[in-house]
Amino acid sequence: MLVHAHPDDETIFTGVTMARYAAEGAAVTLVTCTAGEEGEILTPHIAHLSADQEDRLGDHRVDELAAAMRELGVADHRFLGGQFRYRDSGMQWGPDGHAMPRDVTREDTFWHADLTEAGDALVAVIREVRPQVLVTYDEFGGYGHPDHIQAHRVATYGVALAGVPSHRRDLGEAWDVAKMYWVAGSRRRMLESAMWSAERLPRFAVDDDDIAAAIDGTPWVNLKMAALRAHASQIAHDGPFFAGDEMEWSHEFFRLAKGHATPDSGEAWESDLFAGI
Repeated sequence: MLVHAHPDDETIFTGVTMARYAAEGAAVTLVTCTAGEEGEILTPHIAHLSADQEDRLGDHRVDELAAAMRELGVADHRFLGGQFRYRDSGMQWGPDGHAMPRDVTREDTFWHADLTEAGDALVAVIREVRPQVLVTYDEFGGYGHPDHIQAHRVATYGVALAGVPSHRRDLGEAWDVAKMYWVAGSRRRMLESAMWSAERLPRFAVDDDDIAAAIDGTPWVNLKMAALRAHASQIAHDGPFFAGDEMEWSHEFFRLAKGHATPDSGEAWESDLFAGI
């Protein structure tokens, strides 16, 4: 199970991982927390859908997400609490170059979600699906976006509550998620890429010693690129995502937040998120 903030986050951070496990026959569930209503539109012909005009971008991004999941082979994708339950909170760039909440945020946004309510919405899915592994962001949401931070909080709380037998019996039988991972980047590998400089590295870029697992998604990177193209309103086809070598997107890295790391013999990192289960 993967818990992501907006449509497109799942493909950017975990596209080859999802494609790999779907291809291998694992049950893959994507939980998206918002419909991305406040996203920046990069395709001029749908500019009228923006939040400050018709405010219908969410509908469009729901369709983009469905198309991306078809490319990745993921059939089970759902929205936290139901479609449009939580609205994209938007963001602004802070003086340190990371994202931060806007000065004024609507009360119906995910940033203002009640943690117990949102956590229980995830508990219901966890107890239904019974995942062995759950993937989400670190406590900073990777780069500071309030919805990513909130997704981290909801995922962490949801995993904890789902395993308590006496908590909300009406939501199903308790289930303990064996392993939980946070998406990450290899600082060393990113600095070797032409896409990044030391001054621009986001906080999710960490030392190799902090990485627990690396998924080599080379056989599935073409599916990830196709899924990225499906998110056309957010990812320009002539933009930086497609400017370099596709192989730069073929490896995805993870920090271990719950469970025990079980790397291959003689290796520093796990090559399978299910290792040891």
